[in-house]
Amino acid sequence: MTTHAPHALHTPHSSQGPQGPQAVQSVTLPASLDEAVAALTAMPAAVPVAGGTDLMAAVNAGLLRPAALVGLGRINEIRGWQYQDGHALLGAGLTHARMGRPDFAALIPALAAAARAAGPPQIRNAGTLGGNIASAAPTGDALPVLAALEAVLVIVGPGGLGESGVARREIPVSHLLAGREMLRPGELIGFVRVPLLHAPQVFLKATGRTGPGRAVASVGLVLDPARRGVRCAIGAVAPMPLRPLEAEQWVASLIDWDGERGLAPEALEAFGEYVAAACVPDQGEPVAAGVLHLRRTVAVLARRALGRALSS
Repeated sequence: MTTHAPHALHTPHSSQGPQGPQAVQSVTLPASLDEAVAALTAMPAAVPVAGGTDLMAAVNAGLLRPAALVGLGRINEIRGWQYQDGHALLGAGLTHARMGRPDFAALIPALAAAARAAGPPQIRNAGTLGGNIASAAPTGDALPVLAALEAVLVIVGPGGLGESGVARREIPVSHLLAGREMLRPGELIGFVRVPLLHAPQVFLKATGRTGPGRAVASVGLVLDPARRGVRCAIGAVAPMPLRPLEAEQWVASLIDWDGERGLAPEALEAFGEYVAAACVPDQGEPVAAGVLHLRRTVAVLARRALGRALSS
């Protein structure tokens, strides 16, 4: 798979003090995943970077000072997608702008909607699917959708057999986001495998201001008719997306999966309250006004998302 040796640019350290910005010592630009893994293995302190929308903000704020960067922007194999046994295998280098286009929206509508809501054009053009997952910011728009879809990450790293020496392993996206499994030295996210449900799915978010912005709360909701299930994940209210499993099971039992799939307004309202109570619990008495407001926001988002999915 390796085509040629990765290109490296070497720059000196900044002369500013320990509290100021500091330039990295080297930037390596591999042309394949094999080369990227080799570069990360050779430089354990190196940090992989794709769009850099989160990483460079941290560098500019003085919160992160990587000794070296491995740029992933030249790796064509992770910039598209392919079909695989009823799933879509998405390259981690897919940008939000690319995922927001109509052809991708026909494939995975909720993920496309999340990509379109990710921010202004400059963020959508640069930010990538893999970066959204790796940074694991609570407000990452793609994260609740991936959790609801029960996506699986294909991790590439050192240790494989054969000429390249690159190994692949798979972990549920929820395991990485919850910290149950971590990326090992030399590893990076290569692909994201998402089931193609061929059923309605919705992404909604509430922001603290008008227009694109960071979510106060978000919801990814998908219907799974084959398993007669509803899968819902709430984002931004906790360090990782939350799945209200009991609410999912309860509302799925009310749906006529062989009929029109409609629910009475009272059932939709109850579902929203059920989700909100599970994801935004009380924090003592009296309940703080901010908690009540967030709970109302989550309830409205969950109710609307399910209503839109069932009416699609």
